[in-house]
Amino acid sequence: MRATAIAIAIALAPTASLAAAPAADPSPRVVSLNPSLTAILLAIGAGPNLVGVDDWSARDLPAVGDLPKVGGLFNPSVEGILALQPDVVVWVPSAQQRSLRERLESLGVDVLELENISLAQVLASIEQLGERVGRAAAARQRVRAIRQAWSRAEVAARQRPHPRAVMVLQRDPLYVVGRGSFLDEMLRAAGTVNLAAEFDEPYPRVGVEWLIAAAPELILDAAPDSDEGPAHWARWPSLADAAWAGVVQVPPDMVTLPGPDLDRAVQWLSATVADSVARRAADRAGASDTSGATARP
Repeated sequence: MRATAIAIAIALAPTASLAAAPAADPSPRVVSLNPSLTAILLAIGAGPNLVGVDDWSARDLPAVGDLPKVGGLFNPSVEGILALQPDVVVWVPSAQQRSLRERLESLGVDVLELENISLAQVLASIEQLGERVGRAAAARQRVRAIRQAWSRAEVAARQRPHPRAVMVLQRDPLYVVGRGSFLDEMLRAAGTVNLAAEFDEPYPRVGVEWLIAAAPELILDAAPDSDEGPAHWARWPSLADAAWAGVVQVPPDMVTLPGPDLDRAVQWLSATVADSVARRAADRAGASDTSGATARP
């Protein structure tokens, strides 16, 4: 399952409250039950602390592919976790895991829950994980790089038009980026108007009828199986007519994962939007020149 599916699965599950992190241990044994948290631990140099991961982390992140696997995001094996003797288990909270947390804590295992819907939550997760595994300085450096990249993207976006955009996370059924998620914030930072921000949910399911009526100028397709995208969107010519900036394939593993690389993500999206706007301006200039040339005697 790719990063896009992960984002949807986590976002659609009701979340529990954020747990306070215990005092830092210089070398805790960590079991991670979320790919974004696993990626954060790797990015801040805490890979050696990992003693076990969820199945999705092992599948999507080669650096932990050989580590013991303890099951899925919402149905991990308690016995498998306990066999690894972790000092802390980290995950993104969900309703499905409330009983798991109670069981682990009753057996003396610390649990650190870190939400990752908004940008602020992702950055807080990086810093809290850094503190928990004795990598606070590396975590702060990663957060600083992300903040600086987002600031640069926002400054650049002020200098150009903002196309009306929709980011698609899944084509059938159709899930898009709504209001309140880090991806919604990224769309705005990169200089677009997120049409699906009218929905309160971070990752709402919508109908194709809504998408056609919204008439986006730019469709950012972050769904899995990018090779199937062109044939899918060709089924609705009216969308192609409205989307002067076109349908752009988004690398979901880089852009949609709420992990440590949101600086690269916003840089990619900002450059993509800028390129779409520049191509639109060039097309209009070319059309104007052609029209003028035709009108001359």
